[in-house]
Amino acid sequence: MSAREWNIGCLEDDPEQAALLRLWLESAGYRCALFGSAGEFRKRLGSEAVDLLLLDWNLPDATGLEVLEWIRHSPNADLPVLFLTARGEEADIVEGLQAGADDYVVKPPRQAELLARVRAVLRRRGGESDAQASLSLPPYTVDAPRRRISVGGEEIELTQREFELACYLFRRQGRIVSRDALLENIWNLGPDISTRTVDTHVSRLRKKLHLSGEHGWRLSAIYQHGYRLEPA
Repeated sequence: MSAREWNIGCLEDDPEQAALLRLWLESAGYRCALFGSAGEFRKRLGSEAVDLLLLDWNLPDATGLEVLEWIRHSPNADLPVLFLTARGEEADIVEGLQAGADDYVVKPPRQAELLARVRAVLRRRGGESDAQASLSLPPYTVDAPRRRISVGGEEIELTQREFELACYLFRRQGRIVSRDALLENIWNLGPDISTRTVDTHVSRLRKKLHLSGEHGWRLSAIYQHGYRLEPA
């Protein structure tokens, strides 16, 4: 799966630091969403899918720990979080990791190291997986090379778009995926386009793959957020 499909969020109130992070991430092929405050992050997360968050500790309206606690009790509880902060004492690092952060980098960051840590966190959380790798979420099997999906060994006939949509959701199982993210990554359209197309395709996919809970998985609509494939 290409880096371009992953949207890395940066919650950083220093404009120069934020611009540098965006430059590094976009040069590595990622998309980047900048947030200047905790309030802005909470507001936009409902409509913008973020696959990993780089989180500063000292923010104008909250602490990084408070933001992390909010994330872990929100519909995006599984969002990977990497602390990126000037607080480098051992006690701070331990506190951040014990609070639920996936990794911790002390400022000033080094470009190659930071990008390597981003890739490592995404891999551990099921992120940067090979687009051609098959997936198994019993009783579902996704055969990416042959572009087939089967349920209990029985192949389900899908259109090309339906297959791409299913793969995108299966690779992000347990996480909220916004309609805007689906429009951009599956249809290559901007967020100003009507989401009716997305809703129609998701409804059709739910019926074809029986993703209403009868096979242990449910494709749920999350009000004002998007969709999430999760265990029933």
